[in-house]
Amino acid sequence: MTPLLQVRDLTRSFGGVRAVDNVSFELARGELLALIGPNGAGKSTCFNMINGQLRPDSGEVRLDGENIVGRKPRDVWRLGVGRTFQIAATFHSMTVIENVQMALISHAKRTFHAWTAAAAHFRDEARDLLAQVGMDAHADRPSSILAYGDVKRVELAVALANKPKLLLMDEPTAGMAPRERNDLMALTKRLVTINDIGVLFTEHSMDVVFAFADRMIVLARGKLIAQGSGEAVRDDPKVREVYFGSGRTVARRVSA
Repeated sequence: MTPLLQVRDLTRSFGGVRAVDNVSFELARGELLALIGPNGAGKSTCFNMINGQLRPDSGEVRLDGENIVGRKPRDVWRLGVGRTFQIAATFHSMTVIENVQMALISHAKRTFHAWTAAAAHFRDEARDLLAQVGMDAHADRPSSILAYGDVKRVELAVALANKPKLLLMDEPTAGMAPRERNDLMALTKRLVTINDIGVLFTEHSMDVVFAFADRMIVLARGKLIAQGSGEAVRDDPKVREVYFGSGRTVARRVSA
């Protein structure tokens, strides 16, 4: 079976610095793959090339076997690539459900005349997405008054509006308390299983990574230095040296 995502020899330089240097990996449907590494490792640059925000200097990004390099972010989104960001945000002037409705309207390529109320469209579908992320009871609340953990859930519902095959999550638990982090990732894992979505996520919280990732890939200075199961990555000497430093093991870092 063709992997959902195939990244082949992906390279991108800024001036004389190679932010991503011949990186290759694959992601299967229904898999949570963690992309980890120290600050400046190239994680965000890699993400931005996959969803079309940056064009690589060389290499391929294949979604279901189709090379999507050169596609604009909106076109990549319409092909079934959703994304959440490190700093979550909603339209504060809208209610929770209206935020999700706008994503559904965009995905359907629908436009409305000035006298047609957009809020009347896709309401049932939006409420269903909010139910999936545990936010249906807050559907008609203003987004501006939500707690940050709830904003993250709404962002996830918005990301699911295009029925993604692939979901890119850039530090999904940043700024959240430990319990909120675990709840959000447990929810994500459940949705991945139900909908057979592939998820590529970056994360600095190693407790989240080791609890929820099916596999991990590790970048350092733009190069892929290790990949595999949590146990394999934890025991890799390059990871201990480059990522964690001073001979500390992953287990010690997690428990610190």
